[in-house]
Amino acid sequence: MNHTAAGHTHQPVMLEEAVMRLAVRADGVYADATYGRGGHSREILKHLGAEGRLIAMDRDPQAVAAAQLEWSGDRRVTVQRGAFSMLERVAQQLGVCGQVNGVLLDLGLSSAQLDDAQRGFSFLRDGPLDMRMDPESGESAADWLKRTTPTEIVAVIQRYGEERFARRIARAIVAARTHTPITRTQQLADIVSDAVPTRERRKHPATRTFQALRIYINRELDELAACLDQCLRVLVPGGRLVVISFHSLEDRMVKRFMRGHARAAAPDPKAPWLSPTTRPSLRLAGKATRPQSAEIERNPRARSAVLRVAERLA
Repeated sequence: MNHTAAGHTHQPVMLEEAVMRLAVRADGVYADATYGRGGHSREILKHLGAEGRLIAMDRDPQAVAAAQLEWSGDRRVTVQRGAFSMLERVAQQLGVCGQVNGVLLDLGLSSAQLDDAQRGFSFLRDGPLDMRMDPESGESAADWLKRTTPTEIVAVIQRYGEERFARRIARAIVAARTHTPITRTQQLADIVSDAVPTRERRKHPATRTFQALRIYINRELDELAACLDQCLRVLVPGGRLVVISFHSLEDRMVKRFMRGHARAAAPDPKAPWLSPTTRPSLRLAGKATRPQSAEIERNPRARSAVLRVAERLA
């Protein structure tokens, strides 16, 4: 989401590029389904006229409270609390399903979440090992680690963290929790650091494990898959889907979704005379883009960002 370099002001990633690629119309309807702290929403609103409409969504109650405070006087803005997998439901409730001109998804964490030690996302700041984007629902990372099996720990760290030392890390976690419950971020970071035998340049040894737990606890890939499918029904023909990913698993999913829906179904080899039953529903709008080197220098958290755009076909 809206990442910032620690100690600096709020810096949404690829701000101008993302909003430019949305091709905002003054009278259009747009959904910022990952509001964060509103950097992209503010930019979209600069291009909207009095007839335009913005739906600002987030699952984090703190983000929703900030949005409600900021936009309470702006009739163009509707603030909705909910994960982006609720996009279609929200669009239906607001009577705009199939009429949305653009959806923006800025995946991952917001800077506000990462920089708040009490949220438990960061191995750089000691705090409760929570990791929930919505701290009012679901199971915390600490509770999950307390009850889950060694096999499940290995599977999660391997799948969502792409961590080659997943087995060593899982063994270390299980050994540590037999003595003391793992309830703090620093505790987990130390356990993982001790278990990982090598060091990557400019990367903390606990990075992949923390990322894996966060993705799993928040069901981020399931949420993304659901939301992408819904965009096909929510967008008007000509409407744009703009996605900024920060993780290879997310970007792979977005790339496959966009490419898959931009191709017609192959003819049935058993009946080649029949025309394919499904036509493309999306058009790829340009190539995947990455932040400029100046932005990465200004905001190191932007370095893994990938922006992809697709347009809904009639």
